[in-house]
Amino acid sequence: MKTVLTKFLTLGSAALLMLSACKKDGALVTSNGGKPGALTASTTTPVLDKTKLSDATPIVSFTFAAPNYGFSAAVTNTLQIDAAGDNWKNPMSVTLANKVYSQSYSTSDFNALLLKLNLVGGVTSQVQVRIANTISASVAPIYSNVISLTVTPFNLTSWLYITGAFSGWANPGPAEDSLFSATSNGIYTGIINFNATGSGANQFLVLPAKNWNNKYATSGSGTPSSTITYNASNNFNAPAANGWYLVTFNLNSNTISFEQVNSYSVIGSVTAGGNWSTDDELKFINSTDQAWEGVLSFTAGQFKFRQDNDWTWSWGDISSPDGTDATDSNGGNINVAAAGNYWVTFAIPASPFGTSPPPPVLAKYTLTKQ
Repeated sequence: MKTVLTKFLTLGSAALLMLSACKKDGALVTSNGGKPGALTASTTTPVLDKTKLSDATPIVSFTFAAPNYGFSAAVTNTLQIDAAGDNWKNPMSVTLANKVYSQSYSTSDFNALLLKLNLVGGVTSQVQVRIANTISASVAPIYSNVISLTVTPFNLTSWLYITGAFSGWANPGPAEDSLFSATSNGIYTGIINFNATGSGANQFLVLPAKNWNNKYATSGSGTPSSTITYNASNNFNAPAANGWYLVTFNLNSNTISFEQVNSYSVIGSVTAGGNWSTDDELKFINSTDQAWEGVLSFTAGQFKFRQDNDWTWSWGDISSPDGTDATDSNGGNINVAAAGNYWVTFAIPASPFGTSPPPPVLAKYTLTKQ
């Protein structure tokens, strides 16, 4: 009898311990806590070298021990990296596979991750790393120790290519019909003139390379708010009204947005009409230049820049002789001494985007004979 009683008490004690560690209220799992595993890093000063973009060798590795909840639990482990001072509001998160307790990054992958945190290229910054352990949506996660890293990411420009009815579905779209990211942070922008007519006039696609092998499209109805889906079957739609639009293509959230913007042109005695009544349109080049540009055929004469083919806002020259400064209509006409093809650029320093007047008075231009 004594042996039976001892075994009963032992089993009962084990059951009580298990119940104290984890309780199930209906379908709700609760926990009295857990102990996270320690996190370590192979280095706290990973070197980001632009010349090693194609090198798959890890430059930093994170390793951690499994957490201990006091009972067998299905644990989701998530590596979180955030800019110092952000207080974990917007970390980059990577959910690791079951029973995987390490994560390594090559130069390319780690630099891209840092740029998504909006760190400035070429500037030394601090980031923090931790592991979040979760066992249920109804149970608060537990976190490992935090490791601080000193990093200096580098900017890496990249483009996507946009083609559609506006470009005659060019194969692929010309380089200037592109979406541009100055830091390769997953957010691409470009100013596009959606000016086609007829059925499907505002439809377009975005290509990751200058070919049709793959595409960014949508599986939805194609409305301007459609979700981006890789290699889906439906075209995107720009807003119905033709015009110049700033397109923001966000691959982090898989969303697109459009903002109508002003356009800029040249008018004067040098243009095809030759009578200050015909505009030569400039095109926004989606690159680091952030300028309206074009190669234009001029006769000898004079011209000014203007906004939206209208005289409400125009720019003439304020330097003598003609140079690179332009101001509003108080500036004089810009002189072209000889006929020929000219590379013309026009840039508003503050921002070329938006439609809200007034634009900045000062602007910059160049005029280069080809």
